Amino acid sequence: MELSENTLDVLKNFSGINQNMLIRQGNTIKTISEARNVLATAVVAEEFPQDLGIYDLNEFIGVLGLVDQPRLKFVDEYVTVSDSTGRSKVKYFFSPEETLTAPQKDITMPETEVNFVLTADTLNKIKRAASTLGHDEVSITGKDGVLSLSVVDSQNSTSNAFSIDIDGEFPADAKFNFIMGISNLKLLPGDYQVNISSKLISCLTNKNVNVKYWIALEKSSSYGV
Repeated sequence: MELSENTLDVLKNFSGINQNMLIRQGNTIKTISEARNVLATAVVAEEFPQDLGIYDLNEFIGVLGLVDQPRLKFVDEYVTVSDSTGRSKVKYFFSPEETLTAPQKDITMPETEVNFVLTADTLNKIKRAASTLGHDEVSITGKDGVLSLSVVDSQNSTSNAFSIDIDGEFPADAKFNFIMGISNLKLLPGDYQVNISSKLISCLTNKNVNVKYWIALEKSSSYGV
């Protein structure tokens, strides 16, 4: 089995969410953060023939980089990673499931009140502003059909802030201030459909590849009508 560039990109991205991973048999890869506030899933082109437990995902990615055009052959308790000639190979043993942090169930997204498209350009601006200002939160508020995404320190009302206005959908009479941790926005590049529920959960769906992220909002968030 060969891994596509897209699947390698998913593994590299998911390693930023959790260093270990349990890939279940099939073509869906999932991960969840140690704090269990970020869950991500991706449907990939490959069909994994059996479960694959990886204790150190960055190490596994490094192993794949030791050979050109890595090819995987699964054998009970390990996988052999070989090059295109079959002359170079690495035997990589699986980690037992009980040593890994893996999602136990899927998230059923509740009804959402706020919906918008987060472009790659807007997300990059938010991350640059957060780095410049030293903040780690983005506040999402709305008025007259326009959403404001503001990089803030929600604990300090007089802190410097960066904001950008985008179009969105939300109830006209709703008053809300949804707070997301910017450190949780470890996303594959691309534009995202963002759906936010007043139950303090958000779903971000990549518009180009089959990957989704569910990110819990900060407890300081508020919603009312």
